[in-house]
Amino acid sequence: MPPLSEILVQSWPVVLAFVIGATPFGFLAGKMKGIDIRDHGSGNIGATNVLRTLGKPIGITVLILDVLKGAVPVLIAMQVSESSAIRIATAVAAILGHNYTFWLKFKGGKGIATTGGALLPLLPIPLLSSILFWILTLKTTRYVSVASIVAAITIPVALAIQSLIKKSWDFPLLGLAVFVCLLAIWKHRSNIARLRRGEENRFEKKPSKNSTPSQST
Repeated sequence: MPPLSEILVQSWPVVLAFVIGATPFGFLAGKMKGIDIRDHGSGNIGATNVLRTLGKPIGITVLILDVLKGAVPVLIAMQVSESSAIRIATAVAAILGHNYTFWLKFKGGKGIATTGGALLPLLPIPLLSSILFWILTLKTTRYVSVASIVAAITIPVALAIQSLIKKSWDFPLLGLAVFVCLLAIWKHRSNIARLRRGEENRFEKKPSKNSTPSQST
């Protein structure tokens, strides 16, 4: 294990990740169109609300940017540091930066896209599994929130299965997987409450003008 001083010197990717993660691309996209995205649709700054409010091209662009702001800092950390703690901390910082952006009084998105980007370099197989379950769940239920929660749960489960098959356990990465799972569920607690009341809105390909967007991402 490297000395503490060396770890502190190498920890700059963690700070960088939080700053990049905190960049609210959905909010900025709304401002470029002359609106505050928080006053429209679900009020969320994530890609789903941007897509439903501002249209597919802008929504997809925000989605890609949200993924990249999770992936790029982790890739940088992997290049400059061999410490798994630094790499994991960088992933966590990017996700927390998005979820609690200091630019918007620490009220950000729900972190699904940024979490996916941050996990891509570290847990590619569990992430792929979660994406497949996200797609299957969305097609089955038409709830973005349910699909996101199922995808989050899939990540630690898939990693545990992968570890059992390989007979090799990386407990720090498993801890990361459990953390992002619990964080995603916590960020969707309002969706869970609406689901229990039967008030959650389904995702429709061609919503009417009077429909309300699904509140997730």
